[in-house]
This record gives sequence, structure tokens and C-alpha cells, in this order.
Amino acid sequence: MKIFIVGGAGYIGSRLIPDLLVHNYEVTVLDLLWFGNHLPAGVELVKKDVFDIDASYLANFDQVIFLAGLSNDPMAEFSPAMNFVSNAAAPTYLAYIAKQAGVKRFIFADSCSVYGYTINQLYNEESPVTCAYPYGISKLQGEFGALQLSDDDFSVICLRQGTVSGSSPRMRFDLIVNTMYMTAMTENRITVNNPSIWRPILAIEDAVSTYNRAIQADQSISGIFNVASENYTVGNVADIIWSMLSKKFNREIELEIKNIQDFRNYKVSTQKAQDILGARFHGSVEAIVDELAENYQPGFDFGQDNFYNIRVFKNIFKG
Repeated sequence: MKIFIVGGAGYIGSRLIPDLLVHNYEVTVLDLLWFGNHLPAGVELVKKDVFDIDASYLANFDQVIFLAGLSNDPMAEFSPAMNFVSNAAAPTYLAYIAKQAGVKRFIFADSCSVYGYTINQLYNEESPVTCAYPYGISKLQGEFGALQLSDDDFSVICLRQGTVSGSSPRMRFDLIVNTMYMTAMTENRITVNNPSIWRPILAIEDAVSTYNRAIQADQSISGIFNVASENYTVGNVADIIWSMLSKKFNREIELEIKNIQDFRNYKVSTQKAQDILGARFHGSVEAIVDELAENYQPGFDFGQDNFYNIRVFKNIFKG
């Protein structure tokens, strides 16, 4: 099977693609390489913007995966205009030309951010979406545009991901578990802006596994699927990390608890992904911390700009 992945050199892609190669998929990556190239040697890599290709470019591919876009709220808020182009127009355009080219399946890296702010409810894919900020709105638009194209010959799967964390060749320390781990290691402090807020956490190993399940799903399957390892309050995440790192590295770590209002608060059900895609979620905050501790020991240089999306974004577009 031939798979075309837009944004494949990023955080998820640089962990996913080695796994796809093990499964003997032929992979081609299109990426602007804002964060460098951390892919295995030999992967076909094209440095282009998605809007610079047309349907003829995708004619020989079986499936297309969109992992690109502006990937968090700080980037979206820095440039709302680019956010809507990258997260809404780009995946819709890619799905459109993929269908024209005869591609059989389009997979969109969606986000649970579309749920916005909820009060103590477990949301499934039929629950209302209430996001009021650029990132969540644009993800919802991208999902809507792609799904309008689905039919018997063109499967569209949108994976609404929880907050991904864990180790990757193209590492990020601007994601909740990764960030708390980084500040514990560099400042002996974990800061919690609002401990009562709920977040679905997605271990990157579970993300990789779910993309495999989506690729392998029956051609008749289309739709939206929540993807998360487990739901946690932010306070619970901090407590786990504090306890584990205090013991593992014998450090005195301060827990700084604030009560800052957050515009995102949601927990999700993943039953649909389990029942239809066969997804299985084995990750946890504990497992993520173990993985981070194995790869990023005391003394590691956590300060590199490349580990933080907004820093790279501002450096590229500061003019």
C-alpha cells in the first residue's frame, strides 16, 4: 500500500512513519520542514506546501493522511489567519484533490479541542461542539470539509485526538505531560494553572497504533472517532508526575497550583474507536513519564527552540 503523508516530518509523523515502514507500507512525505527532518533514511520526502500540488500528484497513492497544520492554541492565536488556512482550508483542499485522484481513504489529524468547554460530561462523537477559539474552530471546519467528500469510494476518517504526549524523534515540550516533565527537570517545579480542568491525554504510542487501525479499517468505514488513552484532571496529571519524578530522580519538586480560568474543559469516550476501528488504548501518564525519563535524563538541554512550536513559528514569521 502507498501512503502519502502531509506534515509527516512533525511530532507524530516522525514516530508514526518508522512504524509504517515496519508494516511494509510505502510512504511519501510532504512537509515544509519547519522543525527539521527526523525521518528514517530513505523515506521519500518532498519539501512543498500542500497548495502547490494537484490531483495528478496523488494519482498513485492508496491513502492520504493529513498531519500538518498549526498544532496548538498559541500558534493559532499568534496568527488566526494562517491558522484557518492551515487547519481548515488545507485539509479540505487535500481531501478534494485526493478524491479527484482516485485515492481510497483520507485520514485527518483532528482534535478534541472542538468540544470547547463542558461541565462534567463524558462526550462522544455525537455530543455538541462548543469551541469558540481559532484552533478548535479551524479543526472543526477541516473535519467538516473533508467529511462532505466521503462516499462509497472515498473513505474519510477524522481522528479527534486528545492532547498527545510522549517521546518522539521530533520532540515537543509544549504538550501537557511533556511540559510538566520539562519544568520539573529544569526548574524543580510543576505549575498547574487550573487543577480541576479535564483533559483527554493521548500517549503517542496509542496515537501511532490508532493511525494503523484507521489505515487498515474496512473501506466502508468513514466518520469521526475520539482518540485518547485516558481522561485526567490537570491536577491529577501533575500529582502523578510529581510523585514519580520525586522518587525516580530523588528531587524536591514544588507543585505550584493556580486557579486561572481555562477555555477548554472536556473528557471523551473512545468507545466508538474501539468498537469500529478496533483501537486499543494502553497508554497512561505513568507510562508517558517512564518513556520521557528513559530518553531525557537530568542534564539534557530542554531549551532548544525546536522543541517548542510557537518559538519556531515566531522565528519563521517574525517579519
